[in-house]
Amino acid sequence: MDSIEPLDVERVRPPHGVGPAMLSLMLATFTIGTGEFAMMGLLPEFSHSLNITISQASWAISAYAMGVVIGAPLIAIIGARLPRRTLLLCLLCLFIAGNIGSILMPGFAGIELMRFITGLPHGAFFGVSALIGASMVERARRGRAVGQVLSGIMISTVIGSPLSTYAANHVGWRVAYGSIAALGVLCFAGIWFFAPRDRPHPGASALSELGAFKRPQVLLTLLTSAVGFGGLFGIYTFLTTGLTQVTHLPGWLVAVYQVVWGLGMVAGNALGGTMADRSIDRTVIVSLTASIVFMLGFWLLLPSPYAMLPLTFLVPAGIIMLSPALQTRLMEVAGDAQTLAASLNHSAFNLANAFGAWLGAVLVSSGFGLGSVGWGGAVFSALGLLIYFITIWQGRACASHAAA
Repeated sequence: MDSIEPLDVERVRPPHGVGPAMLSLMLATFTIGTGEFAMMGLLPEFSHSLNITISQASWAISAYAMGVVIGAPLIAIIGARLPRRTLLLCLLCLFIAGNIGSILMPGFAGIELMRFITGLPHGAFFGVSALIGASMVERARRGRAVGQVLSGIMISTVIGSPLSTYAANHVGWRVAYGSIAALGVLCFAGIWFFAPRDRPHPGASALSELGAFKRPQVLLTLLTSAVGFGGLFGIYTFLTTGLTQVTHLPGWLVAVYQVVWGLGMVAGNALGGTMADRSIDRTVIVSLTASIVFMLGFWLLLPSPYAMLPLTFLVPAGIIMLSPALQTRLMEVAGDAQTLAASLNHSAFNLANAFGAWLGAVLVSSGFGLGSVGWGGAVFSALGLLIYFITIWQGRACASHAAA
């Protein structure tokens, strides 16, 4: 039985029904997700066009990630009093401006600054979108609603990122990011017309939002996210290299496996949302336990192309179930700091990206082999599971103390 209090999210009704509103939020998370992941596929063409090395070009990815980490809490605090629909529209304007600035800047330093600016609205946008999605449905369906909103990110790994890579290779990376900016304008129109018009939050303040940091349940849930997701990014960073050098797949088949990886993320996100409506705690425990098994399988079976096909699906599916579960749990335990807590989950997600990629690089460069990212990822999942057991224990201890 979950040991958390009922979710305190005010119910709102979208002007044209839940379906169009949910679709507009999904399209927006898809667009922003594509903007984040596209650079990973654009790096060769991007570095060539600017006459810099791949390593130097990758700093643009780091600049975006830093924007996410800094922007999520900062924007959540500044925009706490705004209606959530208004805040989303402002964040989309910043996203569009950042992408347009990226394609207009002639030098790498300016582009790097624009990628940082583009990353600023990322975490707050996903967090607030999840809150709006949850507010449009009854409590029993809020996990699925959060999963549906966030599914746009997962779909971007299957469709958006490959299309961006294709566009960059044929018409240039600036056209690819120009297309993402244009799609952002379409998202602005969708949210303007279809998102629910909620009331301002005059009682909210920086002090009340910062109160999230005083809540052990919020901090422990964020720590579970920052650690538990690390294995996902450690494996994903070296997936293409492992499939090429160890599994010995041709390039076209590696692309197929990458699509399978994206489908695993979509499926795991949907399953996690459904399971979270029944029990958030059980969903997190099942997700992290399953990911330990699947990641160890990656380590042991990387040389086998037949075993790697299902594992390429199961590894992301197992761990991404955490996404809607932890996002919903943060809403449950955040009290009057809803916006900040929901946004911080995506800062934690990006910290996991940094930790996972770093550990993977250390393991591979230390001579443990490309398969070692599998057992390294399993360690992250095991630590995340341990932290979550502490989270459950602490929550129940506080509940028992309050009852006494």
